[in-house]
Amino acid sequence: MLRKIIIAGLAVLIVACTTVPITGRRQLSLVSASQMMALASEQYQTTLRQSNLSDDRTQIRRLDRVGDRIIQSVEQYLTDIGQSQLTEGYNWEVNLIEDDEVINAWAMPGGKIAFYTGIMKLFETDDEVAVVMAHEIAHAIAGHGGERMSQMLVAQLGGVALDVALTDKPEETRTLAQVAYGLGSQIGILLPFSRTHETEADELGVYFMTMAGYDPQASVNFWEKMAAMGGGAPPEFLSTHPSSQTRINDLNRLIPVAREKFGD
Repeated sequence: MLRKIIIAGLAVLIVACTTVPITGRRQLSLVSASQMMALASEQYQTTLRQSNLSDDRTQIRRLDRVGDRIIQSVEQYLTDIGQSQLTEGYNWEVNLIEDDEVINAWAMPGGKIAFYTGIMKLFETDDEVAVVMAHEIAHAIAGHGGERMSQMLVAQLGGVALDVALTDKPEETRTLAQVAYGLGSQIGILLPFSRTHETEADELGVYFMTMAGYDPQASVNFWEKMAAMGGGAPPEFLSTHPSSQTRINDLNRLIPVAREKFGD
């Protein structure tokens, strides 16, 4: 009996997989995109209510300008390759949170993105804004939040469906959802994605910013600048990425590919 249960469970996990665009990586997907977007939208609004939103119109317009340009390019690309369903139901939104001490940005399922004023001070050009914006858009497009939620449903709740988990253990499940988004139970506590997710977002981010006409070389320049901050204690935004040199080596390898495949 146990053997049959294990085999059945493995079969479910094998079937419940999707493929990340461009990279082709297979990922566990036990949660529907609509379910994740509904939870994310609720949590995003809660986060915004509990945060101080910046009124810096120049920086807000800058984020909107860069974000719109990348999103339009990525959505057109997904349409061209027959995968427009990946952003179906997305309601893209970018907000700037006032906190000069936080050098970070994050994204939730459904295209909910936030930057902190602390990271905005590091951007010298729109190309550098595009590095981080494209990285966060990549998290949303690749479904990293849904994948992590699926992994936690298996590990902590036995792989039950999300609607069942919400009914039987609503508080525990909503806490798992916050972790899946990269948010802790307290607003401002940012939890890292896995190194696999971060590396994949770096790769897709280089491709996405290149599609939008930004210079992919800015990715190396920006990450070098970030890695140099604080000596041996890099900003939280880098805490789960591969080592600085590994990341930079990867980006240098990917830039020619990005230019060849997605440049003008």
